[in-house]
Amino acid sequence: MSCKINYLRSPLPCKLCTKKPKVRRRSTIFFSFSSSEKQLKTISTSTSIETPTTEAYSVSFKTEKGCKLGISRYPDFEYDAEGGGGTGIGAKVTQNPANNDLPVSFDLETLYIPPLTSSTTKFLGLPLPPFLKIDIVPEALQGSINQESGKVDLEFKAKFLFSAGSFYKAPPLLVKTVLTSEEIKGTMKSGRGKRLDKEGKCRLVGVATVDPIDDFLMNSFLGLPTECLADLNAVISISSSS
Repeated sequence: MSCKINYLRSPLPCKLCTKKPKVRRRSTIFFSFSSSEKQLKTISTSTSIETPTTEAYSVSFKTEKGCKLGISRYPDFEYDAEGGGGTGIGAKVTQNPANNDLPVSFDLETLYIPPLTSSTTKFLGLPLPPFLKIDIVPEALQGSINQESGKVDLEFKAKFLFSAGSFYKAPPLLVKTVLTSEEIKGTMKSGRGKRLDKEGKCRLVGVATVDPIDDFLMNSFLGLPTECLADLNAVISISSSS
């Protein structure tokens, strides 16, 4: 006896195709604008600048007898500078009465300083030899004068021209110093000035360093570089131009 057994197959599962639904989201954004009109205003300010007023002065400078000039290790020369001088101008701010310094500047066209010759200069009590001459060519004279205290400080710059007749002329020696009514001391030379008095008289001294020049004879004779001294008797007159 045979038995036939039939196996029932389980049905194949059905494959379902499922699609996810597309969800569309709509978002509404509200913008709020606030417009404001800006108005530019131009503010004009007027600034008044007060210009300081100045008072102008006329200044005269005269050199007198009894001056001295010295250089290097040699004794000082006795120098008669009478007849020299010049004119200049000064200006003072009137709003500052506490400042008594008067700035001054002298006109080079009018400035004259007598040369050192046998008629103006003595060395060791004897006049210079007639063939020797030292011309002084001013290049600047300016500074300040205190009318109350009498203190004077003038920047002085000049060329000194040595010559011996017509056969020898040395290159210029440049001298730059401050002529002051106070005391001044260098390494070799020194001097003491005198302040301006009521008559305008004063003594101005200055010490300067003289550098070597392109002349072996003059460098050796004077021992350049070296110091020089100027000691001047002077009269300074100041008058208001207004």
